[in-house]
Amino acid sequence: MSGSGNVVVRTVVGVVLRVVLAGCLLAVSAVVSGCGGGGRTLVVLGPWTGGEEKPFLKVLDAVGERTGHRYVYQGTRSLRETLVAQLQAGAPPDVAVLNNLGDLVEYARDGAARPLPEGVAGSAVKPWAPRVQVTDGSGTTRENAYWVPVRIDLKSLVWSRSPPVTSPSSWCLGMASEATSGWPGTDWIEDLLLQRRGAQVYQDWATGRLAWSGPEVRGAWQEWADLLTPESAADALSTSFEDIGGGRYGLLNRGTACAREHQGSFIRRHYGNEVLPYPTALFVHGRAARQTAFEVSGDMAAVFKESDDAWRLVRELTSEEARRDWVAAARPQEQPLFPGGSIAGTRPPTPGTRTVQALLDGADRICFDASDAMPPTLRDAFSRAVLEFLAAPHDSANLTRLLKQLDKESEFQREDGAFQLDDLCDRPHAGGAGG
Repeated sequence: MSGSGNVVVRTVVGVVLRVVLAGCLLAVSAVVSGCGGGGRTLVVLGPWTGGEEKPFLKVLDAVGERTGHRYVYQGTRSLRETLVAQLQAGAPPDVAVLNNLGDLVEYARDGAARPLPEGVAGSAVKPWAPRVQVTDGSGTTRENAYWVPVRIDLKSLVWSRSPPVTSPSSWCLGMASEATSGWPGTDWIEDLLLQRRGAQVYQDWATGRLAWSGPEVRGAWQEWADLLTPESAADALSTSFEDIGGGRYGLLNRGTACAREHQGSFIRRHYGNEVLPYPTALFVHGRAARQTAFEVSGDMAAVFKESDDAWRLVRELTSEEARRDWVAAARPQEQPLFPGGSIAGTRPPTPGTRTVQALLDGADRICFDASDAMPPTLRDAFSRAVLEFLAAPHDSANLTRLLKQLDKESEFQREDGAFQLDDLCDRPHAGGAGG
């Protein structure tokens, strides 16, 4: 079976599994809603599963000791599907931690996500939590913040064994990620556009004001194609972005000829001290280049079942105390990053974590992940286009067709008013933790 065929099979299987999982989580919500005890029981939906969720569970336990409430955590890789199923069933979580601004805007417009009250809104720092205009049933339009970042990641990074391999060589590529296959490729396009054209062009494109088929965006796709060989592009379609089999992770650990990987700061959990992050500009502009703009992403908390207890949980999750608990519970190579700078822990961070934090602190400009900020249907079309592009990366006619399709989808979303965000870039937040 071809690489693209494998992706399709995995996608179909993934959809079936997600439907089953969503049903299971709905059952959990129903059971939890009837729980008794001294304090309230609140449900928290989030993106961390397996070993990743353990530090966050310890944070929730510590918050529970302070509030007297019990928190039941539901972790899933299929956040959108799970939350939509819960909303349709009338059983949403009290708080959901999501990583797509486009989805959050949609929930705000639908009234599912609740606007932040005074006392919580101060934690809605840019570019992770821009304000959203929402029109209610009476036709009144209000602008509010609806979510706050609880953890962040730095993108615009290339991982390599030291010293970095900057001469032309094969890149480690893995596009497969269950139903969201293709997103490592959208990161490539976004980062190349940001580094070559700057923050304003990047922002105009991500917010629907710049054509996909124009020379700026098309140039990013073409530059990515120039970095790829037909063999590496085809192999990427059926290769996981992190799982290399046999209980091993990290594309640089595959034992193949690839020597560097373009990936966000979360990937450091799979590497030892011999693999370090370097700014993308080093590989795009040359050894002497200084990177001034970085792409970032984040995990944002929003309230879907409004109560004073839910808002207190959001305040707790953005407090310095909770952040210290999180750092203390995490392994050194998984210590989380937060808006406003690092939090000291009892165990020193790894060299990779220190380097990531230094790059983030020294950035002149940070811009939120473009595809994560796009309307969901456009984001999905972008990911699919990446997969089709990799099947023939040097086919100019194929690229023209894909970009015209994306222009049409973007135009449709503009007409529907789905582009609600217009400010995705900012200076790194200089303040401390919220709370």
